[in-house]
Amino acid sequence: MYSKATIAGHPIHPMLIGFPVAFYTGTLVGFAVYAATGSTFWLNLAIALNVVAVGSALLAAIPGFVDWTFGIPHGSAAKSVGLAHAGLNVIALGLFAISMGTYVTRWNDPTTGVALGLGLASAGLLCTLAAGFLGWMLVQDYHIGVRLTPTQERDEITVQSAHPIGTHRHQHPVA
Repeated sequence: MYSKATIAGHPIHPMLIGFPVAFYTGTLVGFAVYAATGSTFWLNLAIALNVVAVGSALLAAIPGFVDWTFGIPHGSAAKSVGLAHAGLNVIALGLFAISMGTYVTRWNDPTTGVALGLGLASAGLLCTLAAGFLGWMLVQDYHIGVRLTPTQERDEITVQSAHPIGTHRHQHPVA
């Protein structure tokens, strides 16, 4: 297990990432429903979710950065995948932060345009989905945050010594 930010041996980063993903999605839905209905309730909901999304993304990024910096071996393919994962998440965070900065002062303003919010939230959510794909690759292929049994550790060492890191994909039988 390469995770360095843990609670009782469980990686913190995967515990937290569900929150920004859910709030990013809710932000997009709020903007979309506001665009369709013009109801300021949905605008206010989108703004509130956007604020919480940015805060929870920052919180989730801290243990992710710790794991990437101190847990993943330097020079490994997992390190490169982790960097791409982080980069996409930073882009998504930036897009949602711009949206938040644009809309946070527009509570209950029925004249607020929504095209920018829809565009930023859509692009941000697409970046988040791509980052999630890479995050799952870190877990599935490189076992980041996975506690292996002693037998699995021996098998992992055998596979890694037979193949240079990054040139294979782990295939494990279903238990």
